[in-house]
Amino acid sequence: MAPRLAAHRILSDVARGRPFDWALDRAVGGLGEDDRRLAHEMAAGVLRHRVRLDTLLSPWIPRGLDSVQAALRDVLRLGVYQLDALDRVPVHAAVDTSVSLAREVTGAKAAGFANAVLRKVAVTLSREMAIAGSHPTPSSHPAWLADRWIARFGKDDAAALMAWNDTPPPLILQPARWSLEELEACWAQAGIDVHQAPFGAGLFTDQRRPEELPGYGEGAFMVQDPAQALVVRYWDVPEDATVFDACAAPGGKAIAVGLGARLVLAADRSPSRLRRLQSNLYRAGSGRELALMADAAFPPIRPLDAVILDAPCLGTGTLARHPEARWRVTSDALEGLALEGARLLAALADRVAPGGLLLYATCSLEPEENHEQIDKFLVANPQFHREPGGGVPGELLDAQGDLVILPHRHGMDGAYAARLRRTT
Repeated sequence: MAPRLAAHRILSDVARGRPFDWALDRAVGGLGEDDRRLAHEMAAGVLRHRVRLDTLLSPWIPRGLDSVQAALRDVLRLGVYQLDALDRVPVHAAVDTSVSLAREVTGAKAAGFANAVLRKVAVTLSREMAIAGSHPTPSSHPAWLADRWIARFGKDDAAALMAWNDTPPPLILQPARWSLEELEACWAQAGIDVHQAPFGAGLFTDQRRPEELPGYGEGAFMVQDPAQALVVRYWDVPEDATVFDACAAPGGKAIAVGLGARLVLAADRSPSRLRRLQSNLYRAGSGRELALMADAAFPPIRPLDAVILDAPCLGTGTLARHPEARWRVTSDALEGLALEGARLLAALADRVAPGGLLLYATCSLEPEENHEQIDKFLVANPQFHREPGGGVPGELLDAQGDLVILPHRHGMDGAYAARLRRTT
């Protein structure tokens, strides 16, 4: 029961607006490794496949799934996920543990209801298996987002993108105080299996807890997707530059830029995010990064060699890594975030010295936050022009020279970056 209770707590916290990673850490702290993995898999699986799970449940709830209280609804989803996706969990165990979970979180009456519904779902799935030979697992995304991607990428590419989002991503580590070669040698000696990420942008490992890997305490590495490492490569920040990173938390890009730049002023306006930023810089930074509290809309700096805006965005390139986020993204939020990005770009433009660089990035796949944003900025600010960077393969660049990484094509999180030079 322990991992199932933990999974239920994760879903409850996510429903209250907490980030998945925060909810996971809070729920599984006292569990053993196997139970931690199961709790993680079940909670993330429910979030990734919610449409499929709700479709299986709905025929057996006469007044509709929305008539079921939220806590019991999550119990049912966890039960169906075990029946549908976890072959190693027998049917009777999936049903019995779900009934016990319902009894614990919502009472005896709810337990009887859960028992009846889940047994009917189990029969449906056994018939489905007999006919098809396996359980279909269609992608689970909001309809508006799926339709948007189909219109943009085509049906097959959109399906591949959504399938990527429904697959748990591996842990990827980037060198910080140690080189890539030093990390590989150290972990090979410790018997830890690692291999290089696409384009040599980091190391994949099957380990799940980076704090237990050799070198963590020494700041040898940081957790960061290859896409973000490629963004920094693309920006190609000069080694003698003084850099203002306007929205720096949690600090991965600031640390990567700090490996070569003269000084990185890493800012965030949120006290909690600033504390996380400071912690990461202290553990893995080069010493050339300085954390400060500042609002990107009111940058407290003189014009500098380079200014980074890792813009607030819808985050549609990272839905595999953040399974809860797909149920929070909306078209209205996209519009609002695009406006916020434009506001921040305008505020930061004057903080770039003549001849300096304005470096922009998102973890979004949406044109309004990416190339359309930059196109509009350049029309309003003719003193800037695109100057694509180096260090990345041409296949990652669009026709204008901007960096575009797509998960289903490049095997990593999605990302976008632009590199703009100020001439006057």
